[in-house]
Amino acid sequence: MTQQTEASPRFRLQVPQLDGRIVGGVDTTIEEYPHQISLMYYTRHICGGSIIARNLILTAAHCTNGKSAQVLNIRYGSSVKNVGGTVVAVVQIKDHPSYNPVNTDYDVSVLKIAEDVVVSSRAQIISMVASNAQEGGRNAFVSGWGALSSGGSSPSQLQVVDVAEENRAACNRAYGGKITDRMICFKNPGKDSCQGDSGGPLVSGGAQVGVVSWGYGCADARYPGVYSHLTHAGIRAHIELAMKNN
Repeated sequence: MTQQTEASPRFRLQVPQLDGRIVGGVDTTIEEYPHQISLMYYTRHICGGSIIARNLILTAAHCTNGKSAQVLNIRYGSSVKNVGGTVVAVVQIKDHPSYNPVNTDYDVSVLKIAEDVVVSSRAQIISMVASNAQEGGRNAFVSGWGALSSGGSSPSQLQVVDVAEENRAACNRAYGGKITDRMICFKNPGKDSCQGDSGGPLVSGGAQVGVVSWGYGCADARYPGVYSHLTHAGIRAHIELAMKNN
């Protein structure tokens, strides 16, 4: 069995890091974020994700691109990434057809799992943000089991961090024009998502507004975290089609 680490890389010269990012967060429990899942390569945590239907998981395409469903499982209902809860096999991967691994555009994937999630206080479906939601000025939470520092170790206990929406133009300037309409930016000095959080949910007002995607470093004040933008029509269409055909 080939051992894989969290989806990567993060500092490839001019190319964005692709493995998501929780720095400066605090311990939390799955009861607080019951939509959160761990995406595993066999039994090893590689990314986060969220429950969007009883048998559908939303994650980042860079977590699944090039992988077969047979090597992936999810764990839900546990605050600890490698024990507890329920493990279910992935049976189908639906990466966005326009996903671009070079610039991380359209970075979403919908996974079908072998058994329905048993809804409880530890496992809940999360709604997507409204299609007409306005950008700007939002506060949000991002959760996951990602590295506690850039390139550092990952915690076993679920973490959460609060972040604030960054102005799109300012974020685009910071990243030298790499921010597309399918991306949104959130930041909080000293706080961020990090390696291993990729694919996890960015939640504001009780609805998922983004998917942890990429960034330069973790919690670097110069570079906000970049998330797939769930109000973008092209992103939504892929997710909604997967749900309709479910």
